[in-house]
Amino acid sequence: MTPTPDTPSRALLTYAEGELRRAGRPHQVLAGTMHYFRVHPGHWRDRLERLAAMGLNTVDTYIAWNFHEQRPGEHRFDGWQDIERFVLTAQETGLDVIVRPGPYICAEWDNGGLPAWLTDRPGMRLRSSYAPYLEEVARWFDVLLPRITPLQASRGGPVVAVQVENEYGSYGDDRAYMEWVRDALVRRGVTELLYTADGPTELMLDGGTLPGVLATATLGSRADQAAALLRTRRDGEPFVCAEFWNGWFDHWGERHHTRSAESAAETLAEIVADGGSVSLYPAHGGTNFGLWAGANHADGVLQPTVTSYDSDAPVAEHGALTPKFHAFRATLSAATGAPPRPLPRSRPLLAPRSVPVTPGSGLLPGLEAVSDTVTSPHPLSFGQLGLSSGLVLYRADPVLPRGRSELTVTGLHDRAQVFVDGEAAGVLERETGSLALEGAGQPVRLELLVENQGRINYGPLLGQGKGILGGVRVERRLAHHWTMRPLPLDRWTADDLERARAAAGEGTSGFATARFDAEGSGDTFLTFPGFGKGFVWINDFLLGRYWNRGPQSTLYVPAPLVAPGANRLTLLELEHFGDQVELRTSPDLGEPEEYIESFS
Repeated sequence: MTPTPDTPSRALLTYAEGELRRAGRPHQVLAGTMHYFRVHPGHWRDRLERLAAMGLNTVDTYIAWNFHEQRPGEHRFDGWQDIERFVLTAQETGLDVIVRPGPYICAEWDNGGLPAWLTDRPGMRLRSSYAPYLEEVARWFDVLLPRITPLQASRGGPVVAVQVENEYGSYGDDRAYMEWVRDALVRRGVTELLYTADGPTELMLDGGTLPGVLATATLGSRADQAAALLRTRRDGEPFVCAEFWNGWFDHWGERHHTRSAESAAETLAEIVADGGSVSLYPAHGGTNFGLWAGANHADGVLQPTVTSYDSDAPVAEHGALTPKFHAFRATLSAATGAPPRPLPRSRPLLAPRSVPVTPGSGLLPGLEAVSDTVTSPHPLSFGQLGLSSGLVLYRADPVLPRGRSELTVTGLHDRAQVFVDGEAAGVLERETGSLALEGAGQPVRLELLVENQGRINYGPLLGQGKGILGGVRVERRLAHHWTMRPLPLDRWTADDLERARAAAGEGTSGFATARFDAEGSGDTFLTFPGFGKGFVWINDFLLGRYWNRGPQSTLYVPAPLVAPGANRLTLLELEHFGDQVELRTSPDLGEPEEYIESFS
């Protein structure tokens, strides 16, 4: 049904006496999270049909502000950013839709969904009543919500609920800000059910809930305790688990988090018992394509999230129906008594093969060929250079180490490869790093290639800047007079990639290409034996990061990115080339580790 501009009526979902109702009848929301921004649009319908076949009646999605407004005032709602088409496709599949517009979403997404141009602004205070922040959120809502409100159930659309902010109780206690977000949604025409979502602790519920707005919980276990806590605080409200963490995401350098189908199905059955509602987080995880993976920060250590967002979900990253899918399908069918929908067919895969790699330009010459310079007495941050993600190549005018000198970088966010006179000298990690420089009293050319490994998406360091935020010292002396080359990898065109590949100079790292022919359409998985760390493009689309640190060793390539016939891979390798790239028929996300996340 196409939504109509009729005058809105009351919300489709209501509640009273501890019971959730849909159009006045008892109802359980059996939802699953699927992020349109993590799934190729050519697969939206396929994945939604898989959610419906699991027994779900609703899909929920965040809306990532930075995905639609990467530069101030430049909004995109076409192609991959066509949120309206995603919502209507869900309706055609027979699913209700829950929209979570933030403005902050977390989601292990870069910067928690907030635009870098906003958070890099000097003095900005996020997720609070700070007037300049509210002004920007208001401008964004003015653009976004007129696209969402006509899709509400009261106007014939599938949108049945809208979330107010996201897990605010684990961040701050600015009640006026939460009220402002609620009122901003209502003033712009949101008439369906409003709700908040927070971890099931007194502290988090104190900070994140609002009177008159349904309070829901996010959890991975102990659903009975969460339900009991909510009942003591919200008499008459139904129990809704807004996020049931049936799996977990991965960081580079850790093991691959999994959760057994038996454990997850047991908790799901506990939630839906006696009419409880739930949203599986995620039902289908998808992929952090490009540079959209976020990062966490714990115990003074940055934890960048991997390219895959499979999250051991019931519908795998490539659409496969896992044992968890079948366990959940049986659980939901038993709870509702409804016969399950037919299972969709498996998707085709490309034939496996090894593809030889042809090295192109060396690392520094290739990067220089595709970048312009900015000069400053001091090193500038990504924000000061107008860059949200990617790399910056910093070069100091000749510095003079004498003998064995210590190089120290303060405020390094996140990782720097150090070069002296064009030769690799070492790697520095985040915050404060140092290494020894060898010098014979002669000036040397000092270069640092700094990588943004993902902006922090959760906690008090949300919005923290990238690049060199402090200074660079050789022994006691600060190095001055810098030349910087911003490298926005996610904005490079086919011409940019060609210039980089064709640049003069060779090396053990840099740009390389691999070519393969595809007969027909199909998904595939790339792996990079012998390579170290880098980025890969397929037919000029930035697929994402790879890193031999693991746990992930394959990158998923959805069929719509594969052209019939000739295909080209371009690799930007930061450390050392391998000889070939392999196409495989199954993913390798690393050594598994059973993991269940829950608030204590």
